[in-house]
This record gives sequence, structure tokens and C-alpha cells, in this order.
Amino acid sequence: MGIANRDQIEAASEVVHAVFPGTPQYCWPLLAERTGVELWVKHENHTPIGAFKIRGGAVFMADHIAAHPTSTGVIAATRGNHGQGVAFGASRYGLSSTIVVPEGNSVEKNAAMRAFGAELVVHGHDFQEAYEYAQTRAKEDGLVFTPSFHELLVRGVATYAVEFFQNAPEMERVYVPIGLGSGICGVLSARDALGLKTKVYGVVAEGAQAYGLSYKAGEPVSTNAAITIADGMACRTPVAQAVEAINAGAEDVVTVTDAQIKHAMRIYFTHTHNVAEGSGAAPLAALLNDRAALQGKRAGVILTGGNIDIDVFRDVIAEPDPDAAPH
Repeated sequence: MGIANRDQIEAASEVVHAVFPGTPQYCWPLLAERTGVELWVKHENHTPIGAFKIRGGAVFMADHIAAHPTSTGVIAATRGNHGQGVAFGASRYGLSSTIVVPEGNSVEKNAAMRAFGAELVVHGHDFQEAYEYAQTRAKEDGLVFTPSFHELLVRGVATYAVEFFQNAPEMERVYVPIGLGSGICGVLSARDALGLKTKVYGVVAEGAQAYGLSYKAGEPVSTNAAITIADGMACRTPVAQAVEAINAGAEDVVTVTDAQIKHAMRIYFTHTHNVAEGSGAAPLAALLNDRAALQGKRAGVILTGGNIDIDVFRDVIAEPDPDAAPH
């Protein structure tokens, strides 16, 4: 069961494609050789903000302006990509944007949000504390709160899934990372809207298990912490609507370790010369774990973004990788 229907996704596609023409999907020969799978990669790292979140931001802002023509500003909390999408969309529609990030957030993502015109506020030790503070500031300052999960965001990000399903051959499986859930809910919505039978697998990090635990429990389960190199997946309080959609439509929610994520980041760089942030590499890490069951079959992964600080990426690339293919 998805959240957005076909008419809603098609309307969202018009908004998104007025901003940029969509992203490519490639079947890289070295990845196919490495995995034994006809593996298609959806390159959301190739958007104007380097991540899929631009789609939801554009759709949310377009709808907001239509419904609230006198509004002047929005506020959001983020670890980076949602904030860039909000800042990009707000500037496009002449709105101010205030973005709250937790302490120790990505230096380069912070710089990118400022470059898109956002006022950056640092508050809290993790995303959840930043999120709660942003809600408070919205009420105090009369700003429109832009959550990281919303039906309009799902409609926006579902547009990449429609592109993927329509331009890649029918895939047996697609792996999608889960942060707060807009991405996987968009993929489920697009699959159902197109009447496909592709199995959708959500991916969580070992240090951020909220949605994995929620899938097993059949209801939202929060955790006390969310610590992982994949900052876009560092969620400890799941959204009930997202949990309901994932539990109804996903084949499974699987877990990958930070070591496996970093391994996948190195493979993306050596095999395709694409930079993948932790969340973007997590689906490939999950597929590598499942490759024995996928030999000779066709599958897809979403490379959701490539926004990673150079110091972090340098350390990942420098780590020894005994399983690396020869150069």
C-alpha cells in the first residue's frame, strides 16, 4: 500500500521536471560482474542538490505557495539533504528558510544549505532534538514547519521511482534506504500506481534500527540513539504513517553495518566513479548481502545522494578492503 496515487505522482512530476529533467539509471558492467546481478542504479546523486530530497522540497513549496500566498518563510530540521531541498525550494518561490541542524552536523552540507539561502541554526545532540526545536521555533516565529515526512514529500520523491520503473527493465527487487520513510513510501506508491510486482526492500543501519524494529513489531518503535555513518538514516523516532505503509507494502526491512556501508561506498567509487554518501550506499550494501539469492536476476538500488564531507570520504576510501576487485 502506497501513500500517493498515480494522479498525484503525475502532478508532482510536472512540478519536479520544471526544476530539472530527472536523473539517469544505469546498469554498470563492473557492478554486474561484481554482484552476478543485472544491477540498475538510480542516480539521485545527480540532482541539482546531489540528493533526492530536492523533489519533495519542490512539490511541498509549490503546494504551500498555492495554499498560502501570503506566507513568507519556512523552517525545517535536517541532517542535510532535506534541508537543502527545503532551502532550494524556498528560494525558488521567494520564501525565507530557517534550517535547524544538530551539533556536529556535516560541514559541507551546512555550507550547501547556506549557499541556497538558508539561515542555519545549530541545536541539539541529534536529529530528533533539532526536529523538536524546529517545531517550537515555527510556533514562536510564525514560520511554516516543513517536516521530513509528509504526503507532499512522498509525492515528490515518488517521481524518481516512476522514472526508475519506466526506464529500467522490470526488476525483481529494489532496495531503498530508510531515514524517516519518504523515499521508500515513494517507491511503494510508484510501484503500486504502475501495477508492478517488484519487491521493495527497506534498508536500515545497524546503529539506527527504529524502522527495522517497527517492521518486526508491526507498529512504531523508537530507540534511544541513532548512530551511523549514514546520517540520512539516523532516525530514532519513526513516523506512524510511514510505518503503516512500509509494513503493508515492503517485502522486508534489512539491516546493514557501517562497515558494509563503507565497503559499498568504495565499490561505487572504484566501479562507477560515483561518490555515494552513507545513505546512498546502504542499498548496495544490502544487495551485496543478498546477492546469492539474486544470481542472474535483475534488481535495482537507489543511490539517494552523494553529499559527504571530503574528510569522511577520504577516511572511507583509505580503509583496507580485502574484498575489493583488482584494478
